[in-house]
Amino acid sequence: MAAEKKSEQNLTVEQRLKSLYDLQTILSEIDRIKTIRGELPLEVKDLEDQIAGLHTRIDNYAREIDELGKAVEAERRKIAECESLIERYSKQMDNVRNSREYDLLHKEVEFQTLEIELANKHIYDHSRTIDARRNDIAATEERLADLEHILGEKQGELNEIVSETRQEEESLRAKAKELETKVDERTLTAFKRIRKNARNGLGIVYVQRNACGGCFNRIPPQRQMEIRMHKKIIVCEYCGRIMIDPELAGVTTEA
Repeated sequence: MAAEKKSEQNLTVEQRLKSLYDLQTILSEIDRIKTIRGELPLEVKDLEDQIAGLHTRIDNYAREIDELGKAVEAERRKIAECESLIERYSKQMDNVRNSREYDLLHKEVEFQTLEIELANKHIYDHSRTIDARRNDIAATEERLADLEHILGEKQGELNEIVSETRQEEESLRAKAKELETKVDERTLTAFKRIRKNARNGLGIVYVQRNACGGCFNRIPPQRQMEIRMHKKIIVCEYCGRIMIDPELAGVTTEA
């Protein structure tokens, strides 16, 4: 760690700027590769999320059907119990000793009869819901099959593009990692922050026609002179991008 910091201290501003611009060039090329892939990674991720959601929906439907099936069985057991009670009360009614006892048994029979009617209604409602959920599962599975087919095609396209560009991207990333060691940590952190917030991904730009190559605002002559001197890291006062003169960047500009 100490050797690394010593190495950073030995780097001149000119060396850091040159390394930073070379790093930007490589990162821009990696951005270009990502652009070739376009929206495919996002489309694949969106399809995967949708498919996962449909699987969860099907599981929920299946769980609901299972619970409703248990509820139906419970209602059927209740009906059997009520019928057993009705049979018992009916027999007892044949041997009653007074009207009061008869009325009580008759009310019990009526109550159990109502309980059977209510249980049958519950069974009917549950059965209808089960049928509806089975239809929902069938429709969801059909939608799931369509999305899985589309995902397969999109994933195939993405894999093909990634395969074609993987070697180039890995090589560029290795070069970028090596260049990062030639820039002090503070400047590198600032560069990455600027690049992240920049719409075009440019963290360092050269002077073009007396203006910032990032936001194209005019740079005062005195400021341009300071940029050409390479004595310190200078940023654009408008967009915050790090500035480098074209000669150090190794580019030829029009007069």
